[in-house]
Amino acid sequence: MQSLAMIENWPVPTAAVGVVRADGSLAGAHGPTGRRFPLASVTKPLAAYAALIAYEEGAVELDEPAGPAGSTVRHLLAHTSGLAFDEDRVMAAPGTRRIYSNAGFEALGDHIAKATDIPFADYLRQAVLEPLGMASTTLEGSPAKDAVSTVDDLVRFAAEVQAPRLLDPRTVLEAMTVAHPGLSGVLPGYGQQKPNDWGLGFEIRDGKSPHWTGSASSPRTFGHFGQSGTFLWVDPDAGAACVALSDRDFGPWAIEAWPPLTDAVLAELRGR
Repeated sequence: MQSLAMIENWPVPTAAVGVVRADGSLAGAHGPTGRRFPLASVTKPLAAYAALIAYEEGAVELDEPAGPAGSTVRHLLAHTSGLAFDEDRVMAAPGTRRIYSNAGFEALGDHIAKATDIPFADYLRQAVLEPLGMASTTLEGSPAKDAVSTVDDLVRFAAEVQAPRLLDPRTVLEAMTVAHPGLSGVLPGYGQQKPNDWGLGFEIRDGKSPHWTGSASSPRTFGHFGQSGTFLWVDPDAGAACVALSDRDFGPWAIEAWPPLTDAVLAELRGR
């Protein structure tokens, strides 16, 4: 895909990108796709997928208590537990506000580790990484932000999300459907969004503006970006997903560079 060469003009030392179609075929890739990059919050979709596998295995229920009083596994996945961004402090009643929370995903990891009697990093490896052949991906700390991976590995994950083998497709559909609709909240880096829609571990684009995806991205687009300069989106209407990793922290450069790449990718996919 010629559009992927746009990353050569990004003001970053190193970047890599890949696009995978819904049928699992690689549409294109550019840059060092085997290089390992810190994912920052692109860790969360991986952790969420492991949580959903724990749910399907019967280790946890989505609506069982987890996290602060009144909160459930579903609340933690959807950033509606009421926990603060990066500390174990309750800021709202569960289900009343969309408060993006690393602490919530850490509580989720602890809950699953206790339910399965397996450290969460090991559970993620056994449930998700090994079955998908993601041999270059490791979780080295918080399930909110401390995974390290490659474009090659994340393309495998993006293919799985589009055509699930590890989960029932109905579970993945629920994960990409708005949980607790209508809640406002801050999308990190992009300010207040009304509403700030999320599914279970995946952010949902809907009508958000400004946004890190493209102007041509469908409202059904879902995924995540990370403060380490990383993103993963899946656009069901386009029948494809895109992964981009870099070694420069998110900032104004990314706000300027990411949407044109996404729009160019979508245009090239449509043209074929």
